[in-house]
Amino acid sequence: MLIRTTDPFRDFDRLANQLLGGATGTTNRPSVMPMDAWREGEDFVLEFDLPGVSAESIDIDVERNVLTVRAERVAGNGDWERLASERPHGQFSRQLVLGDNLDLDRIDASYDAGVLRLVVPVAEKAKPRKIEVSGGAKELTA
Repeated sequence: MLIRTTDPFRDFDRLANQLLGGATGTTNRPSVMPMDAWREGEDFVLEFDLPGVSAESIDIDVERNVLTVRAERVAGNGDWERLASERPHGQFSRQLVLGDNLDLDRIDASYDAGVLRLVVPVAEKAKPRKIEVSGGAKELTA
């Protein structure tokens, strides 16, 4: 249902964050958009952690079987002096390749308490079904 793709830039950002003590966490390309995915009955569920992101900044696109989620957390502006900056801000983007057994035309998206939840129904053609056997027993004559 979900094909995991590697993003060398995200991996490099993660490595740089570890080596430099988080100094790259405030770049235009934050290193993480944590996600959980599972199947729940006849639905495939994805949840992304996006705390501090406004719902208006979230953009979800589907092209063929590629789902793209984009969001932006803007840095606070004001007449104050920043003492620490560990929370990433800027634009977030994540792409997922979804299997053909999902109905990408009926995705339901909701955003609550910093969690973006996408519910993707399993396509009718992918659901198990019974096939009836017709016909009767033929008599064999000797």
